[in-house]
Amino acid sequence: MESVVDSISRIALGTVQLGLDYGIANTRGQVVLEEATAILRYARDNGLDTLDTAVAYGDAERRLGAIGIGGWRVVSKLPALPEKIRSVDDWATRVVTDSLHRLRIERLHGLLLHRPKDLLSTCGKALYCALQGLKERGWVEKIGISVYGPDELDNICNFFDLDLVQVPLNVLDRRLVTSGWLPRLQRNGIEVHVRSVFLQGLLLMSANSRPAGFRRWQGLWDRWQTWLADTGLDPLSACLGFVLDQPGIDRVIVGVEDLSQLQEILTAASGPVPALPDDLGSDDPDLINPSRWHLS
Repeated sequence: MESVVDSISRIALGTVQLGLDYGIANTRGQVVLEEATAILRYARDNGLDTLDTAVAYGDAERRLGAIGIGGWRVVSKLPALPEKIRSVDDWATRVVTDSLHRLRIERLHGLLLHRPKDLLSTCGKALYCALQGLKERGWVEKIGISVYGPDELDNICNFFDLDLVQVPLNVLDRRLVTSGWLPRLQRNGIEVHVRSVFLQGLLLMSANSRPAGFRRWQGLWDRWQTWLADTGLDPLSACLGFVLDQPGIDRVIVGVEDLSQLQEILTAASGPVPALPDDLGSDDPDLINPSRWHLS
């Protein structure tokens, strides 16, 4: 069984909250710089070594650079290719050098595509060559993609050699496991980072605080609450325990709004959980893909 220390070391700190007012459960808005500094210091002191960020995360890269992140493994993401582009290589080089300048570091551990389908466009080959070129120059250690679901891996991994992928995984969205992609990625030596562990905080909400737009899945919420009551687990421990118990996952990305949330997460990362009921999962994209949420 994995130790608590090993579990904590597999947690990566997501930084979207440092640059944007993000998350359905976010009640505090963007994290202030002083609090962000305390979060990063506490994370590093407790064995975390990986930061996840992106060009699209508002001021996140700039604020990380201001705090100082030397020694961290940093994963960032390229935005979508511009519609009209003369040179994909020049564009990718400019975006990455600007990121490194904002972050005040010399190298990224990982560079992911925020829109993987760009690899399947007419510029796809040029984009992949540009990513490989960034590796050859030593500015990026690993290249890969950030996807909404494993179906995107079907379309891309058969044509391009990748080093790192980021995929959603949580107690409701288990497609990475049920599709067989998790062991396949592990066999191919691809580093796997999972996100959406709390489904933007939705899985941690009480029934009273959950937005009315999610009532259509009331049966799932009832099963979730029943299982938690039967096991005696709190939602935070259950969500973390499930993903940390999956073999082949290198990092579990979590985002926090303040230091106390990070402390709670590290305390809750204490080991595996009992097997989840088969009928608790969902493949409904309107639920498991936050980009499709329509809550108004």
